[in-house]
Amino acid sequence: MARDGHRARADRLQAATGALATAAMAAMEAKLPWFGKLSAQDRSWIGLVAQSGISAFVDWFRDPEAHSSMPTRIFGSAPREFTRVISLHQTVDLVRTTIETIEITIGTLLPPADVPIVHEAIQRYAREVAFAAATVYAQAAEMRGAWDARLEALLVDSVIRGETDESVRSRASALGWTGRIGTTGSAEVAVVVGRAPAAETPPPAGSSNVVDMVRHAAREAGADALCAVQGDRLVVVLGGTGKPVEIVQKLARWFGPGPIVVGPVVKDLMAAVTSARAAVAGLRAVAAWPGAPRPVYADELLPERSLSGDGHARRQLANEVYAPLTAGDGALLDTVSAYLDSGGSIEATARALFVHANTVRYRLKRVADITGYNPLNPRDSFTLRVALTLGRLLTPEANTPGL
Repeated sequence: MARDGHRARADRLQAATGALATAAMAAMEAKLPWFGKLSAQDRSWIGLVAQSGISAFVDWFRDPEAHSSMPTRIFGSAPREFTRVISLHQTVDLVRTTIETIEITIGTLLPPADVPIVHEAIQRYAREVAFAAATVYAQAAEMRGAWDARLEALLVDSVIRGETDESVRSRASALGWTGRIGTTGSAEVAVVVGRAPAAETPPPAGSSNVVDMVRHAAREAGADALCAVQGDRLVVVLGGTGKPVEIVQKLARWFGPGPIVVGPVVKDLMAAVTSARAAVAGLRAVAAWPGAPRPVYADELLPERSLSGDGHARRQLANEVYAPLTAGDGALLDTVSAYLDSGGSIEATARALFVHANTVRYRLKRVADITGYNPLNPRDSFTLRVALTLGRLLTPEANTPGL
């Protein structure tokens, strides 16, 4: 007898679904200011979801055990873009408005004896709908996160390969790249390359992965960041900073053991391939300098990069270090050459050139001012030695007697 009464109650509730759906839509229009600003198509989808939810509630009310998964299936009638049209908070408002409308309206559509029983069922069902809504938005967030990770990896790969175009800017912007202005008045960019942390290393508490942590730490330090793990290396594209080493010092803990190489600062994301090329070459050559700082600028590794086959580093040393020393009468070039050949002795250099020792000191200071490398410093003298050798090899006509 009780079962027949419940079936009859469910039938009466079924007959009222149309009126309940209409009342729910009217309540949304009246109580939710943002609802009226949606497009007609979006409002139509929301109405479809509301009607689906009411119908699902009736089926669940009729037989809860047979329709236990019904709350989760409510949102199946909406397109995937539904989660981008309205927020989770707005969805909660919709559910709350619909439930409140049903609770008020059933008193006029059902017999008084049915109302308390339906009220109790609505409260139970509303909780399940809330969990279903949270699940839908969580899944959407996971899908968006996975898509963003793939897009970020593709962008970093484009920078490394030098295949940047205007689309890179818009895609980077979609990932939160602001293109902020750096210290030189432009959207400065530098590429950083180091070893990726070991796969077995667990991520820190509260983090999803190392890439997320690097990006978050960079932005806390005031820089944009795009990150990707490429095989055994971690690549970070930093933007909006003319002092990338200071930023990288705050990120070093997220890299694996070993050197971290910072490419030169370039004017914007479109020119980042220059920085990336130098950073990658530097990582390949840094093993030749065991005492290199961590992090180290790629330009500090010019001699090692040159010896490892980096043509860009060779030309940079020849053009920016050797060539300026050949200007004028070549006295600076002769002096630094004699100084290096004499094993770093100023007196021996003075004797070889038939000049005073103070003249040698003055000329060596001029070399440091012009090239940025001090011959009195062992590391700089090594760089000068390689630069002079490369300059003579790359411009042999300037060193041929009689020409």
